[in-house]
Amino acid sequence: MRANPVKAALRAGQPSVGSWLSLASPMAARFMARAGFPWLTVDIEHSPVDWETASIMFGCVADAGCVPLARVPSNDPTDVKRALDSGAYGIVFPMVNTVEEAEQAVAAAKYAPLGRRSVGGALHALNFGAEPSAYYARANDEILVVIQAEHIRAVENCEAIFAVPGIDAMFVGPNDLMSSLHITPALESDDPRYTEAIAHLLATAQRCGIAPGMHVGDTESALRRVAEGWRFVAVASELAFMMQMASEVAALVHGAGGMAVRY
Repeated sequence: MRANPVKAALRAGQPSVGSWLSLASPMAARFMARAGFPWLTVDIEHSPVDWETASIMFGCVADAGCVPLARVPSNDPTDVKRALDSGAYGIVFPMVNTVEEAEQAVAAAKYAPLGRRSVGGALHALNFGAEPSAYYARANDEILVVIQAEHIRAVENCEAIFAVPGIDAMFVGPNDLMSSLHITPALESDDPRYTEAIAHLLATAQRCGIAPGMHVGDTESALRRVAEGWRFVAVASELAFMMQMASEVAALVHGAGGMAVRY
């Protein structure tokens, strides 16, 4: 059975910089999986992707040797089960604000005795290049569990949340965190309420032994965040990359800018 190299890298204290898939497009996923990122997250929360399309995208990413992750629509065991049974190597859990929600996330991602994940499916083993028996024996060790800290309540409770056993990484959703602080969402902000919040999240994650993560909009931001100690970093998305290049070309040709899409 294939190991999860992203989980191994994070456990070893190494940074891992991936990207986001927002277009609900298996074709885009196939190309992105060959761009050189170690992992790609299929965004099932804020995109029109359905479960069948998501399963095809997970397969496209895994077949290219890249790690497919899923941001599920909610911290719900049914969503988690469907994503993992469809072949995701890990789950990004949105809006985890309490210890109870963190414990629920871990339980949904783990088979007994560590959790309550139901046994079934076939695509999960296929994406790991394994027989089902091998997958069931090793899945608890290889599935990546990432909880999102994207609300001021998560910041306030992060000491207890990050100490929950079974969490591999935390991931700041900058726009939702800013929104909860009544700051206009913009991915980056110098507002001290935001900078103090993410500094606290970073230090707490490091102290608790989990990988601190964040979504950023461009290469410069990614390198800066990695230098600060953030280790699970997502840069933009396939949609943002497409729109950035298309807008630059349109501006050069026609002298006018296009729509700005960050991720």
